[in-house]
Amino acid sequence: MDLVRISRTQYQLLLFLCYWFPVSLQRVETPPVEYAHSIRLDGDIILGGLFPVHSRGERGVPCGELKKEKGIHRLEAMLFAIDLINKDPELLPNVTLGARILDTCSRDTYALEQSLTFVQALIERDGSDVRCANGDQPIFAKPDKIVGVIGAAASSVSIMVANILRLFKIPQISYASTAPELSDNTRYDFFSRVVPPDSYQAQAMLDIVTAMGWNYVSTLASEGNYGESGVEAFVQISREMGGVCIAQSLKIPREPRPGEFDKIIRRLLETPNARAIIMFANEDDIRRVLDAAKRSNQTGHFLWVGSDSWGSKISPVIQQERVAEGAITILPKRATVEGLEKVGRDSSYEQEGKVQFVMDAVYAMAHALHRMHRDYCFGYPGLCPRMSNINGKELLGYIRNVNFNGSAGTPVVFNQKGDAPGRYDIFQYQITNKSTAEYKVIGQWTNKLHLNVDAMRWRTGDPTLPASVCSVPCQMGERKKIVKGVPCCWHCERCEGYHFQASEFSCELCPYEQHPDRNRTGCIPIPIIKLEWHSAWAGIPVFIAVLGILATSFVVVTFVRYNDTPIVRASGREMSYVLLTGIFLCYAITFLMIATPSLAICSFRRVFLGLGMCFSYAALLTKTNRIHRIFEQGKKSVAAPRFISPASQLIITFSLISVQLLGVFVWFAVDPPHTVVDYGEQRTSNPEKARGVLKCDISDLSLICSLGYSILLMVTCTVYAIKTRGVPETFNEAKPIGFTMYTTCIIWLAFIPIFFGTAQSAERMYIQTTTLTISLSLSASVSLGMLYMPKVYVIIFHPEQNVPKRKRSFKAIVTAATMSGKLVQKGSDRPNGEVKTELCESMETNTSSTKTTYVSYSNHAI
Repeated sequence: MDLVRISRTQYQLLLFLCYWFPVSLQRVETPPVEYAHSIRLDGDIILGGLFPVHSRGERGVPCGELKKEKGIHRLEAMLFAIDLINKDPELLPNVTLGARILDTCSRDTYALEQSLTFVQALIERDGSDVRCANGDQPIFAKPDKIVGVIGAAASSVSIMVANILRLFKIPQISYASTAPELSDNTRYDFFSRVVPPDSYQAQAMLDIVTAMGWNYVSTLASEGNYGESGVEAFVQISREMGGVCIAQSLKIPREPRPGEFDKIIRRLLETPNARAIIMFANEDDIRRVLDAAKRSNQTGHFLWVGSDSWGSKISPVIQQERVAEGAITILPKRATVEGLEKVGRDSSYEQEGKVQFVMDAVYAMAHALHRMHRDYCFGYPGLCPRMSNINGKELLGYIRNVNFNGSAGTPVVFNQKGDAPGRYDIFQYQITNKSTAEYKVIGQWTNKLHLNVDAMRWRTGDPTLPASVCSVPCQMGERKKIVKGVPCCWHCERCEGYHFQASEFSCELCPYEQHPDRNRTGCIPIPIIKLEWHSAWAGIPVFIAVLGILATSFVVVTFVRYNDTPIVRASGREMSYVLLTGIFLCYAITFLMIATPSLAICSFRRVFLGLGMCFSYAALLTKTNRIHRIFEQGKKSVAAPRFISPASQLIITFSLISVQLLGVFVWFAVDPPHTVVDYGEQRTSNPEKARGVLKCDISDLSLICSLGYSILLMVTCTVYAIKTRGVPETFNEAKPIGFTMYTTCIIWLAFIPIFFGTAQSAERMYIQTTTLTISLSLSASVSLGMLYMPKVYVIIFHPEQNVPKRKRSFKAIVTAATMSGKLVQKGSDRPNGEVKTELCESMETNTSSTKTTYVSYSNHAI
């Protein structure tokens, strides 16, 4: 009969187990005291076991109080699995498994001392120098040879033990150690585990955080391999994937001082926006953290995300249900193992979460031994000589190749690093309406997260998803300006001016012909405008132009009808019609300047913009020059000057006009007319008010050049008007022409500052077009009103004055003009009254008549 050797303390423990788990004690006997904190089962093949039956002791004591769940439940699971295997005729037939189970007391250093028991059989003892008291040679008890070890639970313990076991090539299968460090096959090549590593767990927890929309979290780890490695894996994966930032990474000391957990809570509150706390901590530390948060009145503030060390355990949340409410925890996918029955109908016993994995670890070792036995001892009952001394490295190869359905019905397999695949259940700790708290499954993770967000509850039934973000999302049209060193914290900056939000982090300038849309997420074409006929800017010039065209047409019709009357003939019919044509064109250009720009309109603008003024001032210049030459010639001789006949005047006038037309044609050749949309003219600081102006491609310089020749004619005409100001008013139109030119100069002197002073105005198009057209119309109106309206008035209302008078010879005209000039000169040197006497003596008697005498020079030859 196989015997179990136990210490007195463990004997009391097994009495406890007998109460909770009805296992056979026929193999149990009181052992010698050298096997303290251990259980031994005889068998053909001995497996080692490491379990935290006791908690860590305090004040120098290695072991503390008994751990019912993580210790006793798991220990019993190994014993139960060995019993099932030994009873299974298909698995290791005729081979009995034994065990040597040690208590780690949840302390890595103590576990290291205990694990030396596993390698005693592999260490040769030299007893030649040792003698008993009676002088006889001592007989050494042969220690059990351990072929493989099940355990340990804590990652820190497994790491410590694995460093010893690998030296003696003893395979190790853990049921709970999840530190990513243990995946290093170069350092822990004989280590395997039936639970997934924390790298998978960290990935699952990061996926949960991402799914919740949390991007600003803190981490909290218990000092040691499990906590620190888990947090390190989480931080590393979060950096690689991006999107989640770590506000703080805090560590719970192995031996926390009084007030340590209150200090941790205060530290976490330094970053209040990081409400989500990622915890890789043991259950004792979890309980004390929750208690500290409760004392600080932070119930409901923190959003706990716990690793598998929290899982679905009750002990960390007892009497702290409110502060733990909403906690999301993770646990490797598991199932309750049938056959660990409850003791008593009213028992509150619930199976510990890692029981399944303990059994899977034992069965993985058994299946590996079974395949090795099949290969090495085929057809041999029991252990063959070849398996009497099992090679650990060969056994490891069989372990890594096992593939069977475990206690939960899921495959038990290992990858080349000895890790199990990641399969997790996601829990949330919820308080129902009946004020009862429970862990509720809300999702699963198997290489991908499946989370039922609708099943989640926060703060006593509140389904609203809480936030754990450093900065709220920016609105549309705002870019993120990342805080240096914290990529999840940013300031939102509005895309100003003509910039739009090109990406999450940048604003870009819209194309020149576009402006941002209302949300500033893209660009839209800038509206194109033109001077509309119904606009007030167009209404006034059009009104003036229409009146001017009607008045001009009336004058032309009157002159045509009375073409042979003295007044019309004395005005110079041919030149009058040329001048009236120019006046008409000055009015008509208003309609071209307001019309919608097109190729034809732009071409007509170039032609007629300066042509009307050119017609007018070329005719007036020819007239004033003719008068000036006549009277200048009269001072020298009585012979008539050349080129004063109507034909000569027309030739001179059209020669002057041809210069304007030649310039226009050159302009056409150098820069063909076309339309353009000017987006700069009304590019206001507010993009929504920006407008593109459809206009002809005529620059201000081109406009001045087009009008410059006409202005030159106007200035020259004004000079001649000044020179002929002394001509008697009875001779033709010298003085009306002078007044016309003086007024025109004033108009255009006012035009220049208005036109160019508004170049930067948003209303530039309207102001400049209106100013130009009104200036042209006013110039035409001045010429029409001063030169022709008095004549039309006399022709229509005083026809008695429009009768032929006696014709005077050129000599008489020149003599009278010369005499008049001298009288005027003498009058300036004599006292008042003398001029009138001399004038009366010199003038003919009929000059006292009030009627105007119209003198015509049309009969003089060239």
